[in-house]
Amino acid sequence: MLGEMMESEYNNVGELFGVGELERATRHMNPKERIRTINRIAKQVKGSRRSRAEMEKFFKQLPSHVKQELVKGSLRLADWTIYSTKPIRSKTIKMFEPQDDKEVGIRNISNAKLPKNTVFLVSGIILLTGTNPDATNPEGQKAINFKSLSTVPAIANGEFSLKANKKQIVPENQSNRRFITDNDHTLQWGYYKLDNPRLIKDEEVIEFIVELGTQFQIPADQYLYAALDGTATTP
Repeated sequence: MLGEMMESEYNNVGELFGVGELERATRHMNPKERIRTINRIAKQVKGSRRSRAEMEKFFKQLPSHVKQELVKGSLRLADWTIYSTKPIRSKTIKMFEPQDDKEVGIRNISNAKLPKNTVFLVSGIILLTGTNPDATNPEGQKAINFKSLSTVPAIANGEFSLKANKKQIVPENQSNRRFITDNDHTLQWGYYKLDNPRLIKDEEVIEFIVELGTQFQIPADQYLYAALDGTATTP
């Protein structure tokens, strides 16, 4: 076990392998050797960045079977963005719903849930809007040029919330203007970085809801693009 810890590609191996395992693996050492070994484990991986570093801080919250698969190398950490597009047909737009199917250009998960054995850390959220270039063509919604919410004031002045398994990740009544990043050239359009990232597990229903105060001057066949950006476990 100590060898696996020493060779691990992750930081925070104490939480991944278990503090008990780390203690058992080093208990036979004299105090100085033990300190050197623990320090070596702590320094063996270069500092992680962005959502990967955030995910490593959440190792303690991962399900036991996911931790075991990460230790064995059957699962790895990978960048991932979950997305969905929906037409604006009312003042309430549910971006992920249980009846949704996965389809390229429309969304990349089904049933508003992650694939089995996937754990995902939401580090940031993207929200954009665009108009279907040809509403008479079923393929039109897959060719929308999504842009900043600032292009449609009624959407920009709306609100959003994000839940997983009925637990709030982003509370209700958050202003959509968080997504207007037009003048920030360090961020892509529509990107809102969470200061408090949260985990979503595979059995949890994802609820991303946009609420509009009005549909005044929203173009016909207008769509929203919502994406959750972060790090996920993957084979």
